[in-house]
Amino acid sequence: MLNSFFRKLKLSFGDPEIRFRILFLVGALALFRLLASVPIPGVDKNALASFFANNQFFGLLNIFSGGGLSQLSVVMLGVGPYITASIIMQLGTIIFPQVKQAYFEEGEAGRAKFIGWSRLLTIPIAILQGIGFLFLLEGQGVIAPLGAVALVANIALVAAGSLLLMWLGELVTEFGIGNGVSLIILAGILARVPSSISQTLFSATAASVPAYLAFTLLALAMIYAVVVVSDAERSIPIAYARAVRGAALSQGAATYLPIRLLQAGVIPIIFALSLLLLPQMALSMLGALHVSFAAGAALWYTGFLSNPWNYGATYFLLVVLFTYFYTAVTFEPHRVAENLQKSGAFVPGVRPGRETEEYIGKVVNRVTLPGAVFLGLLAVAPSIIQGLTGVTTLVLGGTALLIAVQVTLDLAHKIDAQVSLREY
Repeated sequence: MLNSFFRKLKLSFGDPEIRFRILFLVGALALFRLLASVPIPGVDKNALASFFANNQFFGLLNIFSGGGLSQLSVVMLGVGPYITASIIMQLGTIIFPQVKQAYFEEGEAGRAKFIGWSRLLTIPIAILQGIGFLFLLEGQGVIAPLGAVALVANIALVAAGSLLLMWLGELVTEFGIGNGVSLIILAGILARVPSSISQTLFSATAASVPAYLAFTLLALAMIYAVVVVSDAERSIPIAYARAVRGAALSQGAATYLPIRLLQAGVIPIIFALSLLLLPQMALSMLGALHVSFAAGAALWYTGFLSNPWNYGATYFLLVVLFTYFYTAVTFEPHRVAENLQKSGAFVPGVRPGRETEEYIGKVVNRVTLPGAVFLGLLAVAPSIIQGLTGVTTLVLGGTALLIAVQVTLDLAHKIDAQVSLREY
């Protein structure tokens, strides 16, 4: 196995095209990390560190900004607006027939049109998120009070930074290897690991060694569980009817329809985070406009999220609900059954058409339940691990772990596919 690994590694850097793709990816991620270290004007670093230390919710949100939010950098919004725009467009396939036709029926041209609409939608979302974050952080004393000109300049700066990351991610997808947006998020996650480890080692004492050993075992168990669940799937057998062509009778083939346990990926977690964040941002904006009830409502909502039990239970339930919702949006048993019937395929023992649709729907609902519970537990894993081990300097984020494992596996598969193509 090691010989095969080193042989493929040698071939990866020996082939000019693969080497260019890898170096392009490294250069793009290095540029992202450079931008993530450039803060916007007027940031109080001590207040910023205290704000993130006492707010686990924004610590999780920092994952999807690629680590830029914790520095209040020019790319503090990260690729979050683009991800939000893509989610809204996918939801639009249910509401708007034109969007549904472009996404499902027009092939590559429709996909290009769909991506173009997502890019345009990213612009107003980035501006609105920039306004909400700046008002919120100004209210918390993290940013000095801004005048009209400085406020407009900072909004334009952070919105432009988000659009720049969107463009950089698409360049990585086209000229590098893997999904560029996902790799930007992964780079932000990995960039925080060395500082967390060093902080943990400096604060470690002899009495805390058992807690750190327990933390390490829990971390390894979570990594193993995420790897297994990420690749887990339920296979529905599919058979093809025999076809008569002239005087020849072709034998029907047999295959299977894979139903993944994590059919929705990390999208339900993003949905849940967005829904938890929306009231706080809206109330902060209303408070800046001196709306009477906004200050009291914002204080109550912040206190509600500060309670670990309230926060954990709400977060868990939202993730489970959004897992079912997003799976229903993206996986349509009716469309799958219709495509199977058109291609002459069927599920053995199940009649084509309506019965096949109902059978596939039942299987998807059964598979979605354990996947939804697993995602919910991953979302609240940091709080659970903190309570069990008492380790607060190195928190194992289940959300970050899920993203890191899935993106790493996808990157490894993409590199292996490039190498295998050259081998043949």
